[in-house]
Amino acid sequence: MASRLERITEQRVDSLSRIRARGIDPYPHSYRPSHTIREARTLFEQQGENAQDISLAGRIMSKRSMGKMSFLDILDSSGKIQLSFRYDLLGRERYEFLHEIDIGDIIGAEGRLFRTKAGELTLEVSDFAMLCKSLRPLPEKWHGLADVEKRHRQRYLDLISNEESKNIFILRSKIITAMRDFLDKQGFMEVETPVLQPHAGGAVARPFVTHHHALDEDLYLRIALELPLKKLIVGGFDRVYEIGRVFRNEGISVQHNPEFTMLECYQAYADYNDIMNLVEEMVSCISGEVLGDTKITWGGKTIDLAPPWQRLYLREAIKEYCGIDFEDYSDAASLRSRMIEMGIEVDPNKGRGKLINELISIFVEPNLILPTFLLDYPVEVCSLAKRKRDNDRLVEKFEAYINGIEIANAYTELNDSMDQRERFQQGAIGEEIESGDEDFLQALEYGMPPTGGLGIGIDRLVMMFTGQQSVREVILFPQLKTKE
Repeated sequence: MASRLERITEQRVDSLSRIRARGIDPYPHSYRPSHTIREARTLFEQQGENAQDISLAGRIMSKRSMGKMSFLDILDSSGKIQLSFRYDLLGRERYEFLHEIDIGDIIGAEGRLFRTKAGELTLEVSDFAMLCKSLRPLPEKWHGLADVEKRHRQRYLDLISNEESKNIFILRSKIITAMRDFLDKQGFMEVETPVLQPHAGGAVARPFVTHHHALDEDLYLRIALELPLKKLIVGGFDRVYEIGRVFRNEGISVQHNPEFTMLECYQAYADYNDIMNLVEEMVSCISGEVLGDTKITWGGKTIDLAPPWQRLYLREAIKEYCGIDFEDYSDAASLRSRMIEMGIEVDPNKGRGKLINELISIFVEPNLILPTFLLDYPVEVCSLAKRKRDNDRLVEKFEAYINGIEIANAYTELNDSMDQRERFQQGAIGEEIESGDEDFLQALEYGMPPTGGLGIGIDRLVMMFTGQQSVREVILFPQLKTKE
């Protein structure tokens, strides 16, 4: 027995045949509406019922018939509006053609704007055209979160039916535009660097590997933007940035997607103090631009992004929240033993840097609700950062946290090529060390000026501005296991 979906599809295919039998193309090549729905509303506010006839186009979201009068609601990218169809205005043949139109179809309509007695802005249709016949019905009841996986897997249905979801991605676009505008005004130049790279460098992550047949060699999808951008600093571009996709062959969670969007920017003659100022100014500026305020609500908390942000030294934070002073534990074994005494399950293969990161995740991050810069990490954590001026066991690195989630990572860049080569060569000591890149090391040997570098996860930034708890809600097509 045929399913309900199969029966509806069959009925719509029959309707499609009848439309074609009338000599009408149900899939015309183009249609040029004179206005968007938002523009039509603005026009009516300005001119009222004296406005000239206009044409609109959109997807039918609802349909109501009352004898010789019918009402349809259509939706375009800017909003929704009601259309009215009158038998006496359209004539019998055109009016009866409405029987072939279903919810989900896309139509174009011409006519004049007026307000109904109920006060609803409506287009009185004098002519209309079928633009696309829909063969599958839209979900009848769509409550946004009713079927989370379906919303993520079939995002187009989510965007058609869920205005809140559509607004998230409109806001995402505005956030990225505001970020570009801010950096451009600060004198940064946007650049593009390769996605396919001979070495997976610039971060600690498992890469995706592919094979280039013409070159007969393996290449890696980039896990970071860092090394090519720093080569550009060597080349004489003093302020550069890139907003691009990076790929990490790791787990999936509410905060992680295997491919995600990063901003990385590098500023010559700067250090991590300058980058802290840049971050708090940029994030607050974006908030003011897209939200009209520096205050956001995220996870039920109201947070003010206005500078200055809290600055907290990592060593003091870990001591405050779990009582461990990592300076008392010079190797992984001693720190691991202390963590086991505290009842923490510890991976015996993790090095000292990874163990310290675990302490941050468990004890420190949940307390960093207000915008906070966490400063000065052990040298094992990052092989690309410059050592701290008064303590060479630490590096000048910060991570920025808001509502317990890391949104930015930055440091004073290491430009001592000999120190950089030595740290890359120590990679066998622990898994915290990034892989080396001989071409990058050679670039450093030509000389890179003092530089401050920054990485911001765009997806998490959008989560913050839209109040979402899952990264899948802010990525149009998040990675999901393929259905068989």
